[in-house]
Amino acid sequence: MAVSKAKKVEILEELKAKMKNAKSIAFTKNEWLTVEEVTRIRKELRTANSSFTIAKKTLIKIALKDVYGAEIDDSLLPGQVAVLCSNKDAVEGFGKMNSLTKEILNKKDPKIVFVASYFEGSIKDSNETKAIAALPSRETLLGRLVGSMMSPLSGLARFLDAAKTELEATGKTKAWDLIGAVKAEKVPEVAAVVPETPVVVEEVKAEEVVSEVAPETTEEAAA
Repeated sequence: MAVSKAKKVEILEELKAKMKNAKSIAFTKNEWLTVEEVTRIRKELRTANSSFTIAKKTLIKIALKDVYGAEIDDSLLPGQVAVLCSNKDAVEGFGKMNSLTKEILNKKDPKIVFVASYFEGSIKDSNETKAIAALPSRETLLGRLVGSMMSPLSGLARFLDAAKTELEATGKTKAWDLIGAVKAEKVPEVAAVVPETPVVVEEVKAEEVVSEVAPETTEEAAA
């Protein structure tokens, strides 16, 4: 059914609005998709902050050029094409669609195939786009980072639990008690090394001290 000029303008403006808000854009070739499948794809992509719009290639090319000044060759857009806009994370929508393509299959060929994309300011071909779709999302990477940061903390927690268990086993309620017990065990070892030699302090009389200091003081006074 022919699309009126007014409808084309409406679709074009919708495409441009979605592209402006997108972190990245993918183009897919679609074959024999049912209405139910398209509805499901759109619903699933919304959970990944992404949109899926089927449109004429001429409108897609115009929208991409108007928004980003980028031109995509017709050879990269075979068959019926849809636009996938990933809005929050540059690869999240790609990855979500990648998962969906494994579920929505024809008996022989996939119903959805990545054919191109506009990623980080340049046009990517099918192979490059598929490689991007296989990348982990930002949230996944952050989850892995947090996990690696939590690993040392988990080790510390295990150490503290072990220390607590040892305190309870030795009947000590405080760490200082345990330290004191260790010191007490070391005292006999130190005593065995140091000989018990008495320290002799000679008694010094006050008169002897005065006799050494007084002459010098007298001479200074006479001067």
